[in-house]
Amino acid sequence: MFYQRIGDTYVLRLEKGEEILTCIKTVCQKEKIFSGYITGIGASNHAIIGLYKPDTKQYVCATLKEDMEITSLTGNVSRMNDEVYLHLHATFANEQNVVKGGHLNEAFISATAEIFIVPTPGSINRYFDEQIGLNLMILE
Repeated sequence: MFYQRIGDTYVLRLEKGEEILTCIKTVCQKEKIFSGYITGIGASNHAIIGLYKPDTKQYVCATLKEDMEITSLTGNVSRMNDEVYLHLHATFANEQNVVKGGHLNEAFISATAEIFIVPTPGSINRYFDEQIGLNLMILE
């Protein structure tokens, strides 16, 4: 992974074999980013995406293993238990232009990815909400 800061934005270029969440988390930890938003595009050949089912409070996950374009990567950075917390969603398009997407659990790069992290001032924290079953942002 290569990255640099341009103005207030961090620009990342991931290489073949790297995992998206791991790379973004590494930059956020190193640069002390605890609030911000993320956007990106790229190529992947292995991804795990999920859909949250509120009735069961569980994610239903799908593993995608084929050549795909990452047509959209979007999400945010916050913190939970004093650690960087990433919440990302992604869409992937295969050779037949079939698009699948959801909550991003894992994605490995097959060629490259271009990701922008835009920090926002301050820090956004999260807590686990028992009723909903998700880690929610604390906003006052």
